[in-house]
Amino acid sequence: MILIKNGTVKTMAGPDIENGQVLLDGCKIVAVGKEVEAPADAQVIDAAGCLVAPGFVEGHCHIGLDEEAIGFEGDDYNEMTDPVTPHMRGIDGLNPMDEAFFDAYSHGVTTAVTGPGSANVVGGTFLAVKLCGKRVDNMIVKNPVAMKIAFGENPKRCYGSMQKKMPMTRMGTAALLRELLVKAENYREEMDAYEQDPKNNKKPTYDSKLHAMLPVMRKEIPLKSHAHRADDIFTSLRIAKEFDLDITLDHCTEGHLIADELAKEGKGCLVGPTFGAKSKFELKNKCWETPKAMVESGLKTAIITDAPVIPLKYLPLCAGLAINAGLDEQEAWKAVTINPAQITGIADRVGSLEAGKDADVVIYQGNPLTDLQYTTKYTIISGEIVYQDK
Repeated sequence: MILIKNGTVKTMAGPDIENGQVLLDGCKIVAVGKEVEAPADAQVIDAAGCLVAPGFVEGHCHIGLDEEAIGFEGDDYNEMTDPVTPHMRGIDGLNPMDEAFFDAYSHGVTTAVTGPGSANVVGGTFLAVKLCGKRVDNMIVKNPVAMKIAFGENPKRCYGSMQKKMPMTRMGTAALLRELLVKAENYREEMDAYEQDPKNNKKPTYDSKLHAMLPVMRKEIPLKSHAHRADDIFTSLRIAKEFDLDITLDHCTEGHLIADELAKEGKGCLVGPTFGAKSKFELKNKCWETPKAMVESGLKTAIITDAPVIPLKYLPLCAGLAINAGLDEQEAWKAVTINPAQITGIADRVGSLEAGKDADVVIYQGNPLTDLQYTTKYTIISGEIVYQDK
């Protein structure tokens, strides 16, 4: 067991606890409070003068699939041979020995939702992983988490401009997605009928793309929609409604311009990457005020890096810049802990310090969202100390 004591405990499940304690047993949190009972032989970490918080959660990135510093050899996140590839699985392209993993967890990020990029109209499945390990199968929090779809400039550029094939327009992107969803819905109906009554119904001929869509059509996982511009965000919502599917809104670069309309929809929004240049036209309205506008409209909002667009270790910096633009500090903490966990369906495991959740705890000297000179003293993932400041 590990007992962390004397720190300010930011639980993200209630008020902060001054001089609080957190008790870990194996891979789980067993108690959080002002005083907790711990066995005499528990390892004690004195966090006096420090902040004790849940590990940060990244809700949308490509870590391990678009690796750092090695170019083509680490470029495994866009299968640009077919614009519709729901049968691609992020887990099969992820390298947990990418150096970005250490950089992330040494700065307090312990969980990431990662997967295919946005070249394809349908890119494949995302998964949630812990950020320390050698074998991805042993790092999984949830797989699959969502099915990646993309609107806007990227599919047009990668296929229309570069390959002279569909989609060349936003209409083409929407048409390809609808075509897949119609086929997938028919496949689901046939599969459901067969599973319910195999004697009187024929099993549909296996189709790898349509089979991969079953969890989406059965509303077991949402669509994960890459959409920056307002019209693309609305198109993704329109199509999700047409087929009665769950969806999350990822990037939401122009979300602040349409926050009142998005509030009517009530979908989870993952905002970013905001740091850096406006590298394409659909980013022209990118600004740090977006998270504030979304939160004030009542939307559950997360802040994302889209790593490696922004290195994952800078997730707390992004939250800090949102604070600087007017976002309430506690809302900023939510945006990089419990909110992304809830939006991506992994809040039963991570995102807050509560008994029964995974023992992912980070101890800081200073506040990582407001203090550029903060230090990560300890990172604990699944009950193991994986990083300690020297």
